[in-house]
Formats: sequence, C-alpha cells, structure tokens
Amino acid sequence: MTDLAYIKENLEAVRTEIAKAENNAERVGKTLMLAAIKYGTDDEVRALLSNGVLDVGENRVQQLLDRFELLSAHQARVHFIGSLQTNKVKYIIDKVSMIHSVDSEKLAAEINRRAAQKELVMDVLVEINGAREEAKSGVMPEDAQALCRRILAMPNLKLRGFMTMGPRFDSDDAYQAYFASVKAIGDALWQELSMDGTPLYSMGMSESFAPAIAAGADMVRVGRRLFYNSEQTN
Repeated sequence: MTDLAYIKENLEAVRTEIAKAENNAERVGKTLMLAAIKYGTDDEVRALLSNGVLDVGENRVQQLLDRFELLSAHQARVHFIGSLQTNKVKYIIDKVSMIHSVDSEKLAAEINRRAAQKELVMDVLVEINGAREEAKSGVMPEDAQALCRRILAMPNLKLRGFMTMGPRFDSDDAYQAYFASVKAIGDALWQELSMDGTPLYSMGMSESFAPAIAAGADMVRVGRRLFYNSEQTN
C-alpha cells in the first residue's frame, strides 16, 4: 500500500484553514466539512475515515454503491452532492443522510416517492444556479420559491436550505460576493416561505471554501485538496 501520510497532512491543513476562516467570520465551529471523495482511491478514502472524517459527499451513484460497505464500516454519514437522475434515486434513498442537489419538481417528487416507500423523511437542499450558467445544474433564482413550495407540500421531504456550485473566479473576493448573493436569495426565500429557524447553505469547494465560510456557508465540499499528493507530481 502506498504511504498515505499526505492524506492526514492535507486534512490537517484544510481543517486549519477552515478554523481560520471561521474565526475571521466570527463563526467558530459552525462549518461542516464534507470530504468530496470522488477523487480518492478506496485506500485514500479509508485513510480519511480513519483520521476522523465522519461526513462525506458523493457525486456519483455507482461510486456510492461501490463504496457503501466501506463507508458503512466507518459509520460515515453520506451526503449526495452531485447531479441526480430520477431513475437513480431508488438506489441511494436509504443510503444517504441528505441530498444537496434538488433542482426540479420532478426530482423532488421522485425522492419523495422513494422515501415514502422506505418510510423515511429525506433532508434536501434546493440547488440554486445563482450565476445563471447554462451548462450548470440548479434552479434559476426566480423559480426557486415555486420549487420550495412544492417540496414543502411533500410529506417525505424536509427542506433544510440551499446549495450552489457557482463559476470559477480569480479571487476570493469574487467568490465571496457570489456566495453572499446566493445566501441573500436563500435568506429572502426562507422569510417569504415563513420557515422556522435559519436555512443551511452548502457552498464552496477546494479552491473556494474560505470565502464561502466568510459568506456564511454551513457546509463546504472539499475534494482535491484532501487527495493531493505532491510526491506524485514531482
């Protein structure tokens, strides 16, 4: 087996940066790091789990199924963070704790139907395409309220908040401005829907988790930073 010391080093570095960003934003201890594990080998994922990572994000249904035994053995909580086809919902409905990427009534209805069959209530986030990118998934901001209202009418779904992907920017300031704009949309929607409490926000990835935290992210999805091995690139 390859020496996996870099996994622990990367994880410690990311945790340190998250703590710094939280401190700067006066949100200490408020951020959940999801390890986006599509970039990792099974051995690398096992090393992450062995170093105390409890929450992982899966982008691909088949990869989730292939790794579910490994994840279950470490009692990991699995979040589905990628685009989800309606015909794949049945495979993951009883294997994930939250689905971050709900962007249509059709998908929401299928999640609700499959959750009802398993007698469970699924936590979901509505994915907002805040930059209106044609190639990206997510509901347009002006359509988000209608989708939220449909979800609220589905008894086996629980709307917890919002997710966004966003474009790639050249600066932390640009990332922060984008994430703040999505949070403003979500906060306004939450008020319009007369929802209790505050919404959760899943925002930011390896290159943008610090500005996402500054903008109010509750969950950040970190992948490449965790699996980068400098020895393999030298």
